[in-house]
Amino acid sequence: MSKTEPDKAEEAKPSKGRRPGPDKPAPDKSTAAKATKATKPEPTDAVEPDVYTADPVEVTREGAKDWSEPVGPLLRPGDGFDLATFDAGATPGWDGSEKDAERRMAALGEELSELQERLYAEGRSGGSRSVLLVLQGLDTSGKGGIARHVLGMVDPQGVALRSFGVPTLQEREHHFLWRIRNALPPTGRIGLFDRSHYEDVLVAVVDELAPPEELDARYGEINDFEAELAGSGTTIVKVALVISPQEQYDRLHERLERPDKHWKFSVGDLATRAKWPQYTQAYQRVFDRTSTEGAPWHVVPADNKWFSRLVVTELLTQALRDLNLGWPVADFDVDAARAALEETKDQGTTAS
Repeated sequence: MSKTEPDKAEEAKPSKGRRPGPDKPAPDKSTAAKATKATKPEPTDAVEPDVYTADPVEVTREGAKDWSEPVGPLLRPGDGFDLATFDAGATPGWDGSEKDAERRMAALGEELSELQERLYAEGRSGGSRSVLLVLQGLDTSGKGGIARHVLGMVDPQGVALRSFGVPTLQEREHHFLWRIRNALPPTGRIGLFDRSHYEDVLVAVVDELAPPEELDARYGEINDFEAELAGSGTTIVKVALVISPQEQYDRLHERLERPDKHWKFSVGDLATRAKWPQYTQAYQRVFDRTSTEGAPWHVVPADNKWFSRLVVTELLTQALRDLNLGWPVADFDVDAARAALEETKDQGTTAS
C-alpha cells in the first residue's frame, strides 16, 4: 500500500507559509550599540517585506539579439509534444554561433552573480524566498557540467547542491517525497537537484518498483508538492536534458577510452541504455502530467553541451530577475553606526 505523506511533521523545514531565515548574530554591545533601529520603508507587492527596491540589476544585452524568441516558452512541452521525435542536436531559437553563446553566457554570469547575491542577502535578513533548479536527464546528459559551468559562476555560499541516487534503507521507510523535503534549499539559496523526486516516476516506472496504482498517484502528489513549494516562496525551474542515443554512446565510449574518465563510468549505465524506449515513454508521461503553469518543464536539446549550458543560464537568470530583488534595508541607524565607527578610527595606531 502506498505511503501517504504524513511525514511532514518530521521534516526539517515547514512546508507552508513564511519559512524562517537563518539566525542573525547578536548585536555588538560596544559603542556601535548606540545605533538605534531605523524605520523601514513600507513594503510593496513586488518585493519581500524586509527589503527595499534598489536600482534593478542591469539586464544583459550582449548576445540577446541572437535569440530569435524567448527561450523559456520556446522549450516548454506543449500540446502535441513528442519526445520520440525530439531533435537532441538542435539549438532552437539560437541564431548565433558556439563562440557567440560562450560570450553571451560569460556576460550573463555577471548579472546572475549579482542577482544571486541579492537573493542570499535577502535570505540572511529574514526573507522567505529561494530558487530550486531541478535537473533530470539520462546518464551523460550533462547534469554535472551544468553544476560546474552555470552554478560555478555564482558564490558557492548561496548554492545548495543535492544529488539523488537509489534511496537508502531509511528513505525507503518514508513517503517518496520525504527525502526531497529534507533537501530543499534554505531561504536565500539556489538549490540544485541533480536528479530529483522525478526518479520516482522514471526509474520506478520503468523498473516497476511499486504497484501501478501507487505509481500513477505520484504524478498528482508531485504537482501538489510543487504547488505547495511555490506558495511558500520557492521558484521552481525544471529542466530535462535530452541527448540522442548516438551522443550518449560517444560520451560513454570516451569514458572507457580515457583512464581519467573511468571513474565516471558505471556498468549500470549500459542497463539503463538498453531500456531507451521505456525511458522515452516514461519521460513523455512526466512531461504530459507534471508540466504545470506554476512549474513548467523545459525540454532542452543536450547533444551540444554549450547550448544546454547557455539555456540553463538563461532560465536561471530570468527566474531571479522575476523576483525583483532588492537589498535588505538596514535594521540599525546607519548614521549612528558610521559615527561609532569613526570613534574607533585611531584604535591601535597610538602608543600606550
